[in-house]
Amino acid sequence: MAGSETADGSEAAAGSEAAAGSEEAGSAGGGGGEGAGQLSEAQAELAAQRLERERIERRKAEKKAPVEAGAKLSGKAADLLAAVRAVEGGQKPPATVFAEPEPTPRRPAPEPEPVRRPQPVAAGSTVAPGPAPETVDAVRRVLTGGGAPEALAPQVAAVLGEGAEDVLAEDPWQLLRVPGVRPEQADGFARALLGAECAPDDERRGRAVTVWLLEQAALAGHTALELPTLTAALAQRGVPDADAAVQSTLAEGEALVFQDALEEPGAPATASGAGQSEEDDEEAERPVRVLVGLERYALAEESLADGLARVVNSLVKDTSSQWESAAARASGSAAELIRAVAGHGLVLHTGGETARAETAALLIAARALGLRAVAACHTPDGRSRLTALPAVADEGEGAVVTLPGLLSGAEGPGRDTDGALDLDLLIVLDAPQLDVETAAMVVESLPDGARLVLSGDPALLWSAGPGRVFADLLAARVCPQVASRTPDPGPLGELVSGVGIGELNQVDAPGKEIVIVPVRDAGEAVHRTVQLVADSVPRAFGIAPEQTVVITPGHGGAAGTRALNAALKERLNPGPGRFGGFDPGDRIAYSPAPGRTVPGRVVTADAEGLHLSCAGASVVVPRERVEQSVRHGWALTAHQAVGGRWPAAVVVLPGDAAQALSRPWVYTAFGRAERHLSVVHGVEQALPRAVAEVPAKPRTTRLPVLLRTQVPTAG
Repeated sequence: MAGSETADGSEAAAGSEAAAGSEEAGSAGGGGGEGAGQLSEAQAELAAQRLERERIERRKAEKKAPVEAGAKLSGKAADLLAAVRAVEGGQKPPATVFAEPEPTPRRPAPEPEPVRRPQPVAAGSTVAPGPAPETVDAVRRVLTGGGAPEALAPQVAAVLGEGAEDVLAEDPWQLLRVPGVRPEQADGFARALLGAECAPDDERRGRAVTVWLLEQAALAGHTALELPTLTAALAQRGVPDADAAVQSTLAEGEALVFQDALEEPGAPATASGAGQSEEDDEEAERPVRVLVGLERYALAEESLADGLARVVNSLVKDTSSQWESAAARASGSAAELIRAVAGHGLVLHTGGETARAETAALLIAARALGLRAVAACHTPDGRSRLTALPAVADEGEGAVVTLPGLLSGAEGPGRDTDGALDLDLLIVLDAPQLDVETAAMVVESLPDGARLVLSGDPALLWSAGPGRVFADLLAARVCPQVASRTPDPGPLGELVSGVGIGELNQVDAPGKEIVIVPVRDAGEAVHRTVQLVADSVPRAFGIAPEQTVVITPGHGGAAGTRALNAALKERLNPGPGRFGGFDPGDRIAYSPAPGRTVPGRVVTADAEGLHLSCAGASVVVPRERVEQSVRHGWALTAHQAVGGRWPAAVVVLPGDAAQALSRPWVYTAFGRAERHLSVVHGVEQALPRAVAEVPAKPRTTRLPVLLRTQVPTAG
């Protein structure tokens, strides 16, 4: 990697740190909004604006900042409110489950965002309102009786649904279903409501903690947990009889249990005893693992396996000369891809950004043969990049869509009378971003005989939701796999390709395509980042600030998205943040569903809510949903940025981010740049070490086992 300190070689003095709350890892899709008091901290240049900002901050701080014990709320009530607001603001709860232990006792660095659960939402420009006011009022009374903060009432009512007040009064540990609440806080609430009846061995507590642990595992990407892992975690959470808690949870139908046969080479076999039959011997010698999972993910994974088996087995091989003629007109990997699709219902295609041209060639060839073919991308930006290719530009509207738009019916061919998508070939790009629920919806929506192509870059960060669908399918080898042989061009392509194989190479960048900006601390990192976005990159490359993305490992910390967005707003669009911390013209990251992030801009605000422009569409976010679903968007995490590309990217690596780095994170962050990449570098040797030695964290899934029983391995 090469380059001068700034894009144009100018000097940059260290600036003051932008204030931001401590935060480990935020919502993968930006599901939590930033508090107005935090996002309006940037001072305007004029004295009047500065005074107005300070007044707003004081008022918002009284309402939204964590409340110290001894103030309006005290003790567990204050801690509970702080924990929930931390999660709403994008933080992980302080007690992170199933995370690797920190190697040192120092304050943990911001980590790549936890994973969340994305689900396509119905088409529409207005977000659905929250729970009924009367339900919220009833829940508020129950919370007050247990010493919990009244401010949690809307979240509790939304999570528990109709009759939430009765559910909570009968089982206070249901409070654990609210994101951000920890078992010790729910215990305090239960003691206040139940008095002497509250005990550690209460079955309700055991069930609630079990479900909570499974939800935490889902946030970490697992679709299920091995039973010993789950019972050990229950014991750590003070559940006296972990086995009984799991059995109670299973009996109530709140979780499911599975026994999956292990067929790994070298698995230990159990010796058979005298007098056993052949079947007994075979069963005894077959090792199994016992898994426990939440029903929604278990059913999604089984439905996905069933659907993939149907796709693989329902297609009659097409050997017509038309497919061969189409392949002959293509070349290289594109021709190989067309031939594979001609004879198979399911095909996997791997490659970087340049490989998208191969899926475009397949789309054009299939439509020329009269097939109803559609390509679906993860983001609107991905859709725009594909339609910008010359071969696709003439195909007209409907040939390229976003996957959420396709599933919701807002884009694409619509559905037939049976409810299946009205198409013959579906090409899903950005396939590593498929979680099990979205993937299950895709295959369930395909008609019999339809072909499915999953295409993407396996080196990217995995999906924001549970599962690792694309990686599991690649490992299972149940269908043809076509690997692109077309590398991404230029110094940026060379750098990113090296990262993908674990090498951080020195790259010749004569046009300053890659620039390293060393920094000593987080304050200097924020200052240099603002200078790069506002001055250096526009002056050296003619790239406007709105065409540059800033990427950092987490939302919190002194150089997380909060601090960076506050500093960038002060420089690029100063204002008092009159509507929940936002002003017209602010760049934002809108999360219509957990795990999905759509960049946009604030247009205005009125009694209806915050009006946004996102990917050319108008969106109105009701006032009560702004904090939860809208963030400022000059700076993003890598999970928020995946699926999009910008002319320039500034990747910020402050010193305390060293433990958060991994090869997939670096690959994803560096790969967001099209023309120029600046790396604000404060992690020293931690960067090459992460690229060389830190792969993606493993996820526990059942898809490989389910596929093995239904689909034969491809030859």
